[in-house]
Amino acid sequence: MSRMIQLLLATTRPRRAVPGMDLLDDSVTHLRVRPGDLDLYRHVNNGVYLQYMDVARSNLLADLGAFGRLARHGWYPVVAASTVKYRRSLTLGQRFTVTTRVMGWDERVVYLEQVMGRGEQHVARGWVAGRFLSRAGDRIAPVDVVELIDGAPRESPALPPDVAAWARAVDVAHR
Repeated sequence: MSRMIQLLLATTRPRRAVPGMDLLDDSVTHLRVRPGDLDLYRHVNNGVYLQYMDVARSNLLADLGAFGRLARHGWYPVVAASTVKYRRSLTLGQRFTVTTRVMGWDERVVYLEQVMGRGEQHVARGWVAGRFLSRAGDRIAPVDVVELIDGAPRESPALPPDVAAWARAVDVAHR
């Protein structure tokens, strides 16, 4: 099954919500490297890591029980910016996890960290700035999305300084 089909299933037939899961809790996705994930050097192609992250972000929304609520409002997530730092290679058949967590939000975007690992080995880490759009193409304020998911207004935790600097550098931070 290609990663696009896996993403389609994670989005259209999401896994069950995790009872009591908080917006700031970690969401863990378990994956295995498939032949189509590899490049000519027989390790995972760098672009495939972004697909792994897509699946894991969909699983975060599923864990929070957010898909139905977002769909009723006609809202959906998009990536505004992302960056990945690679430390180790993944090869055919290896099992690994993608741990996704919300780091915070501002008036424009939600910031997530996604860490790929094999056991205790750190494989790669990505940061994602995500937006939510309506079917009409309007941007949805992150505070509105957080309130929809949480059921009440909530303040963002302070972003780590390196993430805030990255957000300014890629021009997604609130001005």
